Amino acid sequence: MFVNFICCMFMLVFSLIGVAFLTLLERKILGYVQLRKGPNKVGVLGLFQPFSDAIKLYTKEYFFPLKSNFYPYWISPIVILSISVFVWLVFPYSHLILAWKYSVLFMFSILSMGVYGVMICGWASSSSYSILGSMRVVAQSVSYEVSFFLLVLCLLYFTMSITLVQFSNFQVKVWFIVLAFPAFLMLFVSFLAELNRTPFDFSEGESELVSGFNVEYGGSGFAFIFLGEYLSILFASVVLTYLFLGGISDFYLFYFKLGIIASVIIVVRGTLPRYRYDKLMNLCWKVYLGSSLSLIIFYISMLY
Repeated sequence: MFVNFICCMFMLVFSLIGVAFLTLLERKILGYVQLRKGPNKVGVLGLFQPFSDAIKLYTKEYFFPLKSNFYPYWISPIVILSISVFVWLVFPYSHLILAWKYSVLFMFSILSMGVYGVMICGWASSSSYSILGSMRVVAQSVSYEVSFFLLVLCLLYFTMSITLVQFSNFQVKVWFIVLAFPAFLMLFVSFLAELNRTPFDFSEGESELVSGFNVEYGGSGFAFIFLGEYLSILFASVVLTYLFLGGISDFYLFYFKLGIIASVIIVVRGTLPRYRYDKLMNLCWKVYLGSSLSLIIFYISMLY
């Protein structure tokens, strides 16, 4: 049990370090998309830029808006980060007890709680912009969780198991992206909506909401929200790699595939304009819901 605890601590620490370099990768890719250099001054090729940013954020003074609800305002960034960290416990180490039987259910349970932190952030700030941003997040996340769960359910009919480890065992011969390419595309878009990433970043639409739900946060509060968001991006890449791209057959290949999906999410931010909000909701309820239900019926019919 103690070994499990130590392994989990190592995993969480290194996932946070991974977030640091993911932010550097994002700034580099966005730089080259916009025909300019990314961070390249701090350390070799800007390698230590994330650490200098962290020092800057954590040493800044932490302001509280006068009309904010003090305790919810203070604790909501910690809630956002904690949920993003806890969901990593489903990562299936081959030798750990934590790769338990109901890991997919645990993942669903934790991911469905992610909206609460953002909702409290927006409400506790007592700012019009942040309340609008948090309302958008709630509607968006609740909508896309429905299609997200149904699409994962399609894949569970292939494995007939709610253990994440089984996906690796079932993709030895052929990856699920070949068998279920429409489900992959829809799940990828659902993850973009779930993570509030471009083109679905309505919660922090700079053009109309300044910075959305986190407009009143600076210093360590902003850093926690930022870490939570980027941990979720890494986790989404892990889940997509696990479900569709063969899982962990070889560790190095697994991280290579994970890096490609994370890079695609970043490139999407650099290339696509923001979607319209009513179209986002129509896409979910009128297209994805019906399509995912049809896919479930199709895959069940294949099974029998």
